[in-house]
Order: sequence, then structure tokens, then C-alpha cells
Amino acid sequence: MSTPALGELLAAARRKRRWTLREVERRTGIHNAHLSQIEKGGIERPAPNLLWTLSALYELDYAKLLSLAGHAQAGSSPRDASRSPAGAALRAMGDLAPEEQRAVLAFIDELKSGGMS
Repeated sequence: MSTPALGELLAAARRKRRWTLREVERRTGIHNAHLSQIEKGGIERPAPNLLWTLSALYELDYAKLLSLAGHAQAGSSPRDASRSPAGAALRAMGDLAPEEQRAVLAFIDELKSGGMS
């Protein structure tokens, strides 16, 4: 069986939850028109941070989304993704359960809003 295209995989995950594009926009802040273009294949290589957001929301494998978008080469070393602090953080997040990922994202939001002293 062939691997589904990135857009098909994301659209299937959204439909499984019975969410509209506008609902995903509400939950992620990603404009529904942009989401639609990704799902339809108009945008084949969305930014890694956008893929991270969608992987967390849909509980999908982030590395698989990166690969489908052409950001990761097959057989590349996990160390390749951790050469920057952001890459290391994303790699570490991939090892967490979905509820732990949400807790980390909430913590980051709190830091950005100045809520931590």
C-alpha cells in the first residue's frame, strides 16, 4: 500500500474528528485557506512549525509529516534535526505523549505571555 500524500493524511485526520477547516483554524490559528491549500496539495512543503502544530492537534507522527513534506530525508540521523535549539526541542517533544506535548505548549504560551516570574 502506498503512503498517502501529506494533504490527504491531514484531511483524513481532520475528517476523522468531524472538524471543519474553520474549526482547525480556531484551534491552531492557521488560516483555513492555508489549511485547504495544504490538504489539496497546492502547498506541498508547509513550514515545520506548522506541521508540528498539526501533528500535535491530530496526534500524528511529526517525523512522518516532515518526511511527507520533504523536510526530512529517509534514513537521516535524529541528530540532524537537533542541530539547532528549536530542532532539539521538537525532537524531544516527539518522545512525549500527546497530553505531555500539550502541557509543554501551554508552558511555552505562558512564557511568551510573561506569566512566569
